[in-house]
Amino acid sequence: MPTPAILPLDRRTFLGLGLAAGAATLGAAEANAKAGPRGLELEEATVAGLQAGMAAGHWTAVDLVRGYQARIQALDQTGPKLNSVIELNPEALALARSLDAERRAGKLRGPLHGIPVLIKDNIETADRMKTTAGSLALADAPAPRQDAFIVQRLREAGAILLGKTNLSEWANMRSTRSSSGWSGRGGQTRNPYALDRSPSGSSSGSGTAASANLCAVAVGTETDGSVVSPANACGLVGLKPTVGLLSRSGIIPLSHTQDTAGPMTRTVRDAALLLGALAGVDPHDPATAGAQVQADYTRFLDPTALNGARLGLVKNFMGVHAHVDGVMQGALAALRAQGAVLVEVELKTAAYDDAEFEVLLYEFKAGLNAYLAVRGGAVKDMAGLITFNEAHRDRELPFFGQELLTQAQAKGPLTESAYQKALGSCAQARRDILGLLEQHQLKALVAPTGSPAWLIDHLNGDASGASFSSPAAVAGCPHLTVPAGFAFGLPVGLSFVAGPWQEGTLLGLGYAFEQATHARHKAKFAKTAPIPG
Repeated sequence: MPTPAILPLDRRTFLGLGLAAGAATLGAAEANAKAGPRGLELEEATVAGLQAGMAAGHWTAVDLVRGYQARIQALDQTGPKLNSVIELNPEALALARSLDAERRAGKLRGPLHGIPVLIKDNIETADRMKTTAGSLALADAPAPRQDAFIVQRLREAGAILLGKTNLSEWANMRSTRSSSGWSGRGGQTRNPYALDRSPSGSSSGSGTAASANLCAVAVGTETDGSVVSPANACGLVGLKPTVGLLSRSGIIPLSHTQDTAGPMTRTVRDAALLLGALAGVDPHDPATAGAQVQADYTRFLDPTALNGARLGLVKNFMGVHAHVDGVMQGALAALRAQGAVLVEVELKTAAYDDAEFEVLLYEFKAGLNAYLAVRGGAVKDMAGLITFNEAHRDRELPFFGQELLTQAQAKGPLTESAYQKALGSCAQARRDILGLLEQHQLKALVAPTGSPAWLIDHLNGDASGASFSSPAAVAGCPHLTVPAGFAFGLPVGLSFVAGPWQEGTLLGLGYAFEQATHARHKAKFAKTAPIPG
């Protein structure tokens, strides 16, 4: 199984971080991961806390990079072997030194100055890291010559690109029987709460890494569920923004009508900070032309935001999973205790369930062909990718096939009537959401985000169960999930969905819920979930 290139640590750093090569127990790995500069505690660290320590001179950005590198070495590649980081950035320490020098000179770029960030391996960077979507077909292709727009934004904000995370290969658009978190290049990512459980996908590595405190914050991407589902499974705050709030330039495409990047963090405040750094109008992505970007999303973080808020409880997403319903009873009680008014509503998803899949097949082929044509490397289109995978079956197809690639390859151009008809059906999703919000005068819809993490099963593939991701994904509307509780030690999230450009509203509601419940607790890397019997 391939592993990311771990940067060599000099002797002083090695001794200072207490790294014990070949630690035999999880306890030893955790101890190694915790050691660092006096007072620096990376477990559950917030952006504000890390900034306060740098401002006071207790530690530097270099210390943060070294500390997170040590955690990755101790927990991701040894110890529990989470396998969430596909590659480390060889320039991370140099970036940290430069940003520390700027701080000493009195130049601060913003709240992310000197903060280490991990990004998904389908987001391009103009450095020595690769961008492969987890596929060996792109592992030897020339590196992109420029940063993705959101990477430019991160650099301008002073964030440090610590590395890239593993993902479900091709954003989980490869097989009908895939295992989320597996890629040919990166292998299988594991859930930090129970190592035999799936991290969900496709932003699996970003979810596991952020949850396991291998970075301060992480960036994922979503077409349908790929941010909110791993956030649900890994006990994180995950935000899928309105399509068009964040540029897709430089991100390997799946669907131009549904793709977006999004924050994956341990707190709502950090999600708001990261969203502010990522959002912006990009002339190379027309979808951003009308984006309603807010300068500071933290201004919406009001602990009383739930008081008097009318929320639509989507009843047809309840009653699907008994243990999820148990968590939801506590979550709904907390909403009511904070003054929220819950109104039962129903979303009729049947009108676009099949249509969405048709749209994704057409758009994946069109988008990937356009991307590969200019990317460089031996694979120039989807047909070439299918041929490559067949030629490398032992490494690319050992567990599951490429049925979705072949289905997409069979589709014609976007001018075909079948695509146009399916696209028209998908428009119903936004009308349904906006209609319920207006009819009942609601601030947002709420529902359980999804089922607890299922067992990793390379023989049968995912058994993901219920999910609330599709309505907002198809509608292009924002979707926030916040930790709500646990079922047998496995996280369950509560979702908030609103109309376009209402990220501030969702962050306010999610923050109030988070402050009232504090439902997240750190992962302890159990071998399996503590299910009785």
